[in-house]
Amino acid sequence: ELTEGDFVVHLEHGIGRFGGLQRVGRDEVLSIEFADEAKLYVPLEQAYLVSRYVGVGKKSPPLSSLGDTKWTRAKKNAAASIFDYAGKMLALQAERQTHAGHAFAPDGKWQTEFEHSFPFRETPDQLKAIIDTKIDMERSQPMDRLICGDVGFGKTEVAIRAAFKAVMDGKQVALLAPTTVLAQQHFEVFRQRMLDYPVRIEMLSRFRSQSEQKKVLQLLREGGVDIVIGTHRLISGDVVFKNLGLVVIDEEQRFGVLHKEKFKELFKLVDVLTLSATPIPRTLYLSLVGVKDMSTIETPPLNRLPVETVVSGYDERLIRDAINRELERQGQIF
Repeated sequence: ELTEGDFVVHLEHGIGRFGGLQRVGRDEVLSIEFADEAKLYVPLEQAYLVSRYVGVGKKSPPLSSLGDTKWTRAKKNAAASIFDYAGKMLALQAERQTHAGHAFAPDGKWQTEFEHSFPFRETPDQLKAIIDTKIDMERSQPMDRLICGDVGFGKTEVAIRAAFKAVMDGKQVALLAPTTVLAQQHFEVFRQRMLDYPVRIEMLSRFRSQSEQKKVLQLLREGGVDIVIGTHRLISGDVVFKNLGLVVIDEEQRFGVLHKEKFKELFKLVDVLTLSATPIPRTLYLSLVGVKDMSTIETPPLNRLPVETVVSGYDERLIRDAINRELERQGQIF
């Protein structure tokens, strides 16, 4: 898996540069170069101590010095930070588990009417996810549910119905999207679905002028906005809700952990609904061990064709043909 010149991390000695496999006597060893041209030969039976360096950005890391205490200190600090962060997560989760939140009322006439206006037939998995979400919302314990499903399998409709239920009970809803474009799409879909009902939906993103944003912020404080959709702008210090009841996080894998945890810290006793086609390992683990509830939508909508994935060598003609074919059917290309 390693090629000569790759940066590697030795568990005991730190960051080095892989020099390839070498033979020392009868044994084959890994050669690793450290600072000041120092070299370390690692027997193959100890190869588990060496892993590829994974860093942030394109900047090359400085090589560690053999026998230096810097690497040991860095490891200790990293371990302390992990325990500190885990403690904060545990305290936050314990508070959500032990303190009562808002128990939403059962579905009313408008909720039933609204759900019947959905122009498509729900899939069995989608219906189960909707029912599970609404059951969670009607409990006094704050909801923390992950909706996992492929693109186009109906995760957004689950969020729309949950948002409508929250608004019908007099609560505000915040939907957090990773990009301005996705926030705009959600804004249009939510408005279209709730067009026949007295639900005020606004958006906070760079698509809005400063004066428009100020007006939305004021309405949020006064309770004049029922649903606000935006990017991480929603976790800015000047965003204050009068009566927030539900937070929806879309494409959660594209947000940093700090962003999501800050959202939970800001609204500790608020119901949280997370949507993702590819949840990050941490979120998936929390779901599998029962800290976070999970609903999976595996059945595709009626007449939905399976996604076709093609892996091939780089060929501009192939790319051109694929783009032309998509344009001819009036599709979209990313």
